[in-house]
Amino acid sequence: MSLKPTFRLLSILIALLSIFLLIPATIEYFETKNLYLFQVSVISILCSIPVWYFSRKAQSFSNKDVFLVIVLCWIAASFFGSIPFFLSGSFDGYSNALFEAVSGVTTTGATILVDIESMPKSILFWRSFLQWFGGLGIVIFTIALLPLLGVSGEKIFNLEYPGPSSEKITPRIKDTARLLIKFYVGFTVTLFFLLSYNMSFFDAICHAMTTMPSGGFSTFNDSINGQSDYIKSIILLFMLITGTNFALHFRAVNLGLKSYQRDREFQYYILVCIFFSGLIFSLGYFNSEENSPLDIAFQTVSIITTTGYTSTNYSNWTPFISQYLLFILMFAGAMGGSTSGGIKLIRIVALFKYVRVELKRALHEKAIIPVRIGRQVLSDELIRKTLAFFLFYVLFFFLASIVFVMLGDNLESSIGAAASAMGNIGPSIGEYGAMNNYSDMHAVGKYLMMFGMILGRLEIFAVLVLFTKTFWRS
Repeated sequence: MSLKPTFRLLSILIALLSIFLLIPATIEYFETKNLYLFQVSVISILCSIPVWYFSRKAQSFSNKDVFLVIVLCWIAASFFGSIPFFLSGSFDGYSNALFEAVSGVTTTGATILVDIESMPKSILFWRSFLQWFGGLGIVIFTIALLPLLGVSGEKIFNLEYPGPSSEKITPRIKDTARLLIKFYVGFTVTLFFLLSYNMSFFDAICHAMTTMPSGGFSTFNDSINGQSDYIKSIILLFMLITGTNFALHFRAVNLGLKSYQRDREFQYYILVCIFFSGLIFSLGYFNSEENSPLDIAFQTVSIITTTGYTSTNYSNWTPFISQYLLFILMFAGAMGGSTSGGIKLIRIVALFKYVRVELKRALHEKAIIPVRIGRQVLSDELIRKTLAFFLFYVLFFFLASIVFVMLGDNLESSIGAAASAMGNIGPSIGEYGAMNNYSDMHAVGKYLMMFGMILGRLEIFAVLVLFTKTFWRS
């Protein structure tokens, strides 16, 4: 295993983040005349240059390098992102600063901040930017901006976007990554202009940067609760966009809007959003709840896309089954190839189809019955990987829930925190519900949450493979 390609990629990543740090550094300077963010940026760039220089001739990754570098990129970005938080003095200890950074980079949106509106604008901008940068995948950004280490490109792309619906838009993975970024930036800019009609410039850009990655960090204490119906409607629309496979957006641009209508996974996605929104509204209506249809639809889509904004205090919804329905959606996720977390709907559909086929095979032992989604036949290998992913996901959820209970959380809060971390949701249920935060969580619990965030964001296998003996054998 050669570490030179890994060091080269990490040095470029840190240099890029250091350059982007100059934006909040400028905001900080005009606010308080402090220069500490400028100092962090300059020192980081100077430290990354020699690392890049000594590893500059590295040209390719081995198969093992791919798994290592993708995990190290997320970890390095999290540690670097935590430095401005910690030095700002706005966070109580480094663990909290790191928690906020990991939550940002993994686009989870869980926060330990109690009074967000009192935070410096430089810090609010940086936490929003971390989500935006992490949204489409730090490694995807690096591949698109710096086309190097060619043999690793497709391997990294598949780790970032695994699942039955992942696909390449163009024959070359570097061109695919560039196109993804163009869509991502274009949607972000469009959302910013639409939000700025009814929001301040600063709030609009922060919410644009945290909506597109399905992140959910807000600059307001009550998230989107106090915003106008116009703002909620615009963000709702773009949450639906971010939960859609970006390859499908590309096809729609080239082949027309009927591409959405013909895509089976997109049909499932929209039907699930409509069904659960309607069911929750019906339950509240018959129980004399006064939540508007817009708030319910917003909250449902926010959870299923793992964005994590709150437009209403769903912790007060009655009957409790309404909250339980949201809890179920925390596992679902949106479409594969989107910026959302969770298991992904297409995997759930694939498992459901597999169970149906197995029941038929039990009745007709000699029959050859393929597993299909629409006209696509799913291979046995794909089903096997999907089953393995699902089992690992559920296993970690139960183990994490047990640990949270042992740390003193009640059962409701424990399963909520575990589901939120693995699904990269942010808000949860119980003590960590809609209007709450994670500031009072046990320190061990926070680190478990961080591990769960990274595990969920990298879809489990890229992380767990590092814990096997086979990986470390020469």
